Amino acid sequence: MLSWEIVEHGKPLQKAMKETPKPQGTEVLMRITRSGVCHSDLHIWEGYFDLGGGKRFYVKERGCVPPFTPGHEPFGIVEALGPRAKGVTVGQKKLVYPWIGCGKCPVCKAGQDNYCVSGSRFLGVNRPGAYSTHVLVPDPKYLLDTAGVDDSFAATLACSAVTAYSATAKLPPLVPNDGIAVLGCGGLGLIGISILRARGMRNIIGCDIDDAKLAAAKKLGAKKTVNTRAADAMREIQGVAAAIDFVGSPATAALGVAALRKGGRYVICGLYGGELVHPLPPLAQRAIGIVGSYVGSLQELKEVLALAKKRKIRPMPVETRRADEANAALEDLKAGRVVGRVVLDFESMSA
Repeated sequence: MLSWEIVEHGKPLQKAMKETPKPQGTEVLMRITRSGVCHSDLHIWEGYFDLGGGKRFYVKERGCVPPFTPGHEPFGIVEALGPRAKGVTVGQKKLVYPWIGCGKCPVCKAGQDNYCVSGSRFLGVNRPGAYSTHVLVPDPKYLLDTAGVDDSFAATLACSAVTAYSATAKLPPLVPNDGIAVLGCGGLGLIGISILRARGMRNIIGCDIDDAKLAAAKKLGAKKTVNTRAADAMREIQGVAAAIDFVGSPATAALGVAALRKGGRYVICGLYGGELVHPLPPLAQRAIGIVGSYVGSLQELKEVLALAKKRKIRPMPVETRRADEANAALEDLKAGRVVGRVVLDFESMSA
């Protein structure tokens, strides 16, 4: 099989030819046809997450040790089955749920593989991922049918959409006209706006520093947009019932928390990095909530997929590129040149 690997963090991915694995037990070998490029891939590529105050969390501590194949938005075709793999057949197109836990701890048994801490097997995070022609999936239950959904858009559901969907599920009870600030209108924020619209919310404020991304937010259903570099940005957002931070930087966190009305909720799922410093008494006095949200569960992905099949959620802009353009895609994402999502196409890559 052919993969694009991190050989040294921060250096260009290297093409590598390796023996294609043979599925054992309940494993399924997927031939990858699409793989989304996520901002988290940048952190894995660079080798760390910024914790603020000069502190870092190094991905090698999570099992991501070079040479390593990133990619956690896999979509492909079933190529081979282990002897105990049931429920799928060779040749079927499937979306892969990548947030696979140990399957044994209480969290996993409760259906929250994405919160597993005792032995997670996240594809592209601590197990070989989808910047590759083939990926091993531990069990057929992590494979979902996407009939009727565009292949490239389907790939983005496994991280981008399910992350946004899970974040919106953590909002307090709201009415359609309650203000919701969407902080960051990249791939996550744009699909987040689409999901909020599907959930019946109408007063969505798209916030970003890039006017092209704000224009895309408007097309997807934001009632208004705010360039957060503007002097009056806070006044434009002030008093929202909720803020979802799809960036996760000190600047977006400070803005999101400060903009909340009393009893409002700030949900953070972006991993840009840094730390939040906030006085404690106002948290109680304003009765605001600060909630973290990390990707989503298998059940939530099934719910997202059902919405996509019914065309209840509108796709954010998706650009499909050949798989051998993976390095350029990462560089463009890092430089902020991507509006929406880039998806790698393993079917049309150059020889």
